Amino acid sequence: MNDTLKAELKAELLAVALEAAERAGTLLRDGRPADLGVAATKTSPIDVVTEMDIAAEKLITGFLAERRPADGLLGEEGASSEGSSGVRWVIDPIDGTVNYLYGLPSWAVSIAAEIDGEAVVGVVAAPMRGETYRAVLGEGAFAGDRRLAVRPAPALEQALIGTGFGYLTARRAAQAEVLRYLLPEVRDIRRGGSAAIDLCDVACGRLDGYYERGLNPWDFAAGALIAREAGALTGGRPGEPASGELTVAAPQGLFAPLQARLEDLGAWHD
Repeated sequence: MNDTLKAELKAELLAVALEAAERAGTLLRDGRPADLGVAATKTSPIDVVTEMDIAAEKLITGFLAERRPADGLLGEEGASSEGSSGVRWVIDPIDGTVNYLYGLPSWAVSIAAEIDGEAVVGVVAAPMRGETYRAVLGEGAFAGDRRLAVRPAPALEQALIGTGFGYLTARRAAQAEVLRYLLPEVRDIRRGGSAAIDLCDVACGRLDGYYERGLNPWDFAAGALIAREAGALTGGRPGEPASGELTVAAPQGLFAPLQARLEDLGAWHD
């Protein structure tokens, strides 16, 4: 694929992702029932799925099938297909489901498009914030007309770090132990409840850095691209990409010391 065709394809994928996220975000914001309850659980009784997760994923996958029928799909609530175009959509209909269930505002629709396995478009729509974050590979990250940029890297002891916790008891205990050592060594810790939003907050300069163990591809595919396009580095354990073992995002100058400290603390295992 030549550069012109690839640029046209990325522009098309961005437009599709923005429209899908806007439609799903409107459904979730305006259609949330007052008596919303848990429809199912996943890894544990507190890892929940609501009827609105399922409805939003159905809306997104239906829209993508209409606009890009040859593309592949990977979705949190079970949507999965190979496709034949070389494009795969990685979607999380509600990142921050527990927040959504409780009526807390920190939840988002996360949609990424990959070409041959590389994320080239990322959109994270946070309707209760009134913000949609977007990025195209090599073209920067934006929220509306505002170009996003990470904060200048502070020393680790002056860094505001976001994180999140898993839903399995043993994993939560291990994450708490990591936090016991890390908390006195940084400015403070924030736990927002949505990995996608945390990564976008790094991009916006609202967090200095972020880490979490146990993420799935749909949790970080869009947000990590947005963070990188805003000037962050992302990865997992030293020398490895972000993965379920560990995801780290921070500006250059903070990334390496944060990653090294997390490696020392064993943040990559339970």
